[in-house]
Amino acid sequence: MAVVQIATPTHTETAEPPMNRRRLLTWLSSFGLFGSAVLSVFSNLVFIKPRATYGQPQRFNIGKPDEYPPGARIAMEARRVCIVREGNKMAAISTTCTHLGCIVGLADTGFACPCHGSRFDQDGYVTGGPAPKPLPWFKITRAPNGELEIDKDVQIEQGSYFNV
Repeated sequence: MAVVQIATPTHTETAEPPMNRRRLLTWLSSFGLFGSAVLSVFSNLVFIKPRATYGQPQRFNIGKPDEYPPGARIAMEARRVCIVREGNKMAAISTTCTHLGCIVGLADTGFACPCHGSRFDQDGYVTGGPAPKPLPWFKITRAPNGELEIDKDVQIEQGSYFNV
């Protein structure tokens, strides 16, 4: 009787087939989609944060009180504020018209808006024209270095002067 031996492999070799065209295109497509998703998320995060500047700072120095002689009314057009000094009292009055935001100019009787004809007295109260409310007054404080500081974020009551 003949004995038949069946050969059994002792270990199996896992040979990867060479990369064919379909596998290469699948890999490249997956890589491209993943890369575009990462780029899309990054760009959305970058563009959510606004890159706009919102104008000049609302708190700024105007110098020492000695730079403003008594009786002075000095318009700072770039800052849209008028510095008024009466004796030892100082005030900062807005020069932005409360009608449509034009810059008002100094006049003999107070302030005058060149755009639509609004008129304001020396304290910023409306005396004529379409302006609905008086010009706001801003808070003045003294900085540690002795200079005066205006904070346009803090409005105060008309007629409230800062003593220097």
